[in-house]
Amino acid sequence: MTMTDPIGDLLTRIRNGLQVRRKSVDMPSSRLKSSLALVLKEEGYIKDVEALADERGFALLRVHLKYDEDGAPAISEIQRVSKPGCRIYSGAKKIPVVRRGLGTTILSTPKGVLSGRKAAELGVGGEILCTLF
Repeated sequence: MTMTDPIGDLLTRIRNGLQVRRKSVDMPSSRLKSSLALVLKEEGYIKDVEALADERGFALLRVHLKYDEDGAPAISEIQRVSKPGCRIYSGAKKIPVVRRGLGTTILSTPKGVLSGRKAAELGVGGEILCTLF
């Protein structure tokens, strides 16, 4: 069965893993998912990202989740904005601010997958993939 929203699947696996306090979550890999996970790592929301292969040889992405010293997850809210049925785009000057700047917006731009801050610095807009806090 084909997956219609791989980004939504990645975000849901991360959200579910955080709820049950898992150390890491595994998912099928793609370039877009790897790029998104690397942005999450750069922004400090996850510990690490690994590219692996399963027993059949298919590419796998392992995301190591991050918690603080009290055991609370580093991500308290993660939402998919642009969906396959309704794409949402933003210009460089109108990138949404999440929780008055405490959260992060992640965009798919012509320069790759970037956080909202970095996209604004570079002056590029694009499709808003997700917001997190």
